[in-house]
Amino acid sequence: MEDSLEKLLESESSEMKDELSMEIDPPFKENHATAEDWRKALHNVVPAVVVLRTTACRAFDTESAGASYATGFVVDKRRGIILTNRHVVKPGPVVAEATFVNREETPVYPIYRDPVHDFGFFRYDPAAIQFLSYEEIPLAPEAACVGLEIRVVGNDSGEKISILAGTLARLDRDAPHYKKDGYNDFNTFYMQAASGTKGGSSGSPVIDWQGRAIALNAGSKTSSASAFFFPLERVVRALNFLQKGRASGQDNWEAVSIPRGTLQTTFVHKGFDETRRLGLQTETEQLVRHASPLSETGMLVVDSVVPGGPAYNHLEPGDVLVRMNGEVTTQFLKMETLLDDSVGQNVELQFERGGTPLTVQLKVEDLHSITPNHFLEVSGAVIHPLSYQQARNFRFHCGLVYVSEPGYMLYRAGVPRHAIIKKLARKQALVVGPTLEVIKGVDVGEQVANGITNMEDSSSDNGNGNASVAERVIEPTLVMFEVYVPSSCMLDGVHSQHFVGTGVIIYHSQDMGLVAVDKNTVAISASDVMLSFAAFPIEIPGEVVFLHPVHNYAIIAYDPSALGATGASLVRAAQLLPEPGLHRGESVYLVGLSRSLQTTSRKSVVTNPCAALNISSADSPRYRATNMEVIELDTDFGSNFSGVLTDEEGRVKAIWGSFSTQIKYGVNSSEDHQFVRGIPIHSISQVLDKIISGAKAKGPSLLINGVTRPMPLVRILEVELYPTLLSKARSFGLNNNWIQALAKKDPVRRQVLRVKGCLAGSKAENLLEQGDMVLAINKKPVTCFQDVEDACHALDLSDNMEEKLQLTIFRQGCEIEVVVGTDIRDGNGTKRVINWCGCFVQEPHPAVRALGFLPEEGHGVYVTRWSHGSPVHRYGLYALQWIVEVNGKPTPDLDAFVNVTKEIEDGEFVRVRTIHLNGKPRVLTLKQDLHYWPTWELRFDPETSMWQRKTIKSLATGDNNNNKNNNSL
Repeated sequence: MEDSLEKLLESESSEMKDELSMEIDPPFKENHATAEDWRKALHNVVPAVVVLRTTACRAFDTESAGASYATGFVVDKRRGIILTNRHVVKPGPVVAEATFVNREETPVYPIYRDPVHDFGFFRYDPAAIQFLSYEEIPLAPEAACVGLEIRVVGNDSGEKISILAGTLARLDRDAPHYKKDGYNDFNTFYMQAASGTKGGSSGSPVIDWQGRAIALNAGSKTSSASAFFFPLERVVRALNFLQKGRASGQDNWEAVSIPRGTLQTTFVHKGFDETRRLGLQTETEQLVRHASPLSETGMLVVDSVVPGGPAYNHLEPGDVLVRMNGEVTTQFLKMETLLDDSVGQNVELQFERGGTPLTVQLKVEDLHSITPNHFLEVSGAVIHPLSYQQARNFRFHCGLVYVSEPGYMLYRAGVPRHAIIKKLARKQALVVGPTLEVIKGVDVGEQVANGITNMEDSSSDNGNGNASVAERVIEPTLVMFEVYVPSSCMLDGVHSQHFVGTGVIIYHSQDMGLVAVDKNTVAISASDVMLSFAAFPIEIPGEVVFLHPVHNYAIIAYDPSALGATGASLVRAAQLLPEPGLHRGESVYLVGLSRSLQTTSRKSVVTNPCAALNISSADSPRYRATNMEVIELDTDFGSNFSGVLTDEEGRVKAIWGSFSTQIKYGVNSSEDHQFVRGIPIHSISQVLDKIISGAKAKGPSLLINGVTRPMPLVRILEVELYPTLLSKARSFGLNNNWIQALAKKDPVRRQVLRVKGCLAGSKAENLLEQGDMVLAINKKPVTCFQDVEDACHALDLSDNMEEKLQLTIFRQGCEIEVVVGTDIRDGNGTKRVINWCGCFVQEPHPAVRALGFLPEEGHGVYVTRWSHGSPVHRYGLYALQWIVEVNGKPTPDLDAFVNVTKEIEDGEFVRVRTIHLNGKPRVLTLKQDLHYWPTWELRFDPETSMWQRKTIKSLATGDNNNNKNNNSL
């Protein structure tokens, strides 16, 4: 069973407990240690143990971006040196603080992380700790022995401080194997004890009764109480180098060279019983046994060799090491000492392969030279030289171009994490530096060919054998969508970065092409849309021009000239047939595209032409279709198939679109789900007419293929409604006259509309109440959502500027008249977002307002997402809440928020007041980090029809125009 890497505790809250929880074992008397001895030892040790709160700001090497808690302890008080694990210090960029037992907090900075072994050092300013008396913990690796009683003092499972007891059981355990594609220690023994440590105790000192650290806690096995400790001999050596490199009174830390040598070879310790099976000669075994003063029981055997390393093509798995530089070598410590003292020099290895003695001279390589210390960040991707750790895991040469995080650009290209980039833009990409030069030469939006190596669906056509007339007619109008949402544009609660669906061309001319598709495929305007045409094998970009604020459809534009003369002649627009609407029992053809762009059709019958949608809110508010009636069929192709509904001549009556919802399982469990229904073409046809009419726009305009066109405006009543049968309405007291009037108005549905809720901040919010029955608008009975839309549309057609509707409602047995205002919405959707300290801040979008609550304090700005490894992750400022104050200053809107935050400097603590979606207020603090997380704004510019990114405040510039962050470690 594999050992599981000790899970670092990732706190969901930055709040820390005030009490100190110490768990002292009951007295246990032995020859040299009494309960009083342990009490004195712990009294000295506990003040020197610190809680480390670390944030990996970027994915790097074996580690992902994220925030966690761990433990460290002071090993040099005068110089301010803290010892902890390598996986705590992180191999890449890290921001960290240490909290002492008296709750004094100080920033700490990495000064060394061993390239192989699981230890590293932070430094801090000793003068910053003013109110605590403490001493450094001495290191005594020689004191470790089997049977030694120990205590592990640390932040176990987030309990600060916990003390766990144990007894050393082994000093020669194999280094634990954590995961196949992550960090693993090697070429060392570990100690083992049954102390049962858990997440957060990484880096804890393992002490004896004299208060000396005899080992460093590193990992544990989740299936048992076993804990694994790293021996301290190599730690003491590294600490001595650090101490010699910096005098105790020296102000500045300078880089200290700690020699580390390697053959890029992994050895394992095998007992003599196994080495015999590998062919070890009896004479050699006798030699080794007599040469070892420790009654040696085994030898070092080659386990793996990294390609391109000093030992490649010289050593092989199964080779049994006998001597190094003439000395019998059976222990990891002796081997590593020799290698560290021989960097750049040759060493002689004598070994046996299948019983045959062999000798080889190998040059010892500098281990730090194959340990990455810089990275390239482009479009969210993190790229750096392949480390020795990952070269071991995946058997590649060190230094190749390695993807530790694909980001947006590489994600779109299908490049996964742990990939090696061999070519970029048809040029060799063997090291990171030249790769950067290739990237600089690529224009925005340009497609380039890549060659990658991954270090780690087809659809069936269920259609009729012979294509129908409708299928043949509609095929040239169908388009397959592939939509990507950049991680920096995850607005409005959009739940994925990748969507696929089918749309239909509704307009095609020499200058402009327009395609209609559902909003579950194109959810927000800040999307990269690629269109593939059924009639012609080509893929071209599309541009989002209209997102209906209520109904589940979007309109996408494309440039017909990009199709070429042949493609433009083969592609055509569908004929739309908005009237008459579909009725129950009518035959239609469901036509769409498979993933392989094959047209598929099926003749179906309409079972319900006016099924009212009832989609509940998701856990994270996002767009959901409301106030819509959709079409249901007797047969379809499943929940992933979209397309159009046509008559026998191929005229489009509806689009067959995808809807997003969330199914809840139990109290805290839910799962994203989608279903498909027909969306009548009527509303789409109306919007299309406004776009192509060329009439002068009253409000915002569209820029489509360089031509300015009017932006269709939609007047809406910001109220969510749902239908109730008249039979139910009668039981609520609705009188017979109204029941007869509504039944006469709509003898098929025989229903009345009721208020489910008003959008927070809407003009109807304080006028209509949940449960109100809407009987008439402007004295005309209404029974369906279309009646309400028609009433709103009539306001636009009238000559007067009246923006209100007179509603007749039935509330608690009384019929009353209410005048309610309407709102005009365009098709742009959210047009602005601010990224501050790693959180995405925007104005509350309609799905948030539909919950019916906004903060009273002048509203506020809404946190829609947050980034791993950011300050908001570190301090617990998560999504689904409003920021209403920053440092005591109100932030009612984005402009106010920018004005407040741009005055905050790097490293400055900020007090933030938030209101959660459930109305619960909270105050928290976080520290701004402009080095890795500058403040920037993304805004849609209607003049250019482009999203523009602008840096508001960064560390490097001090102005608001540029962002030149130094991404070196």
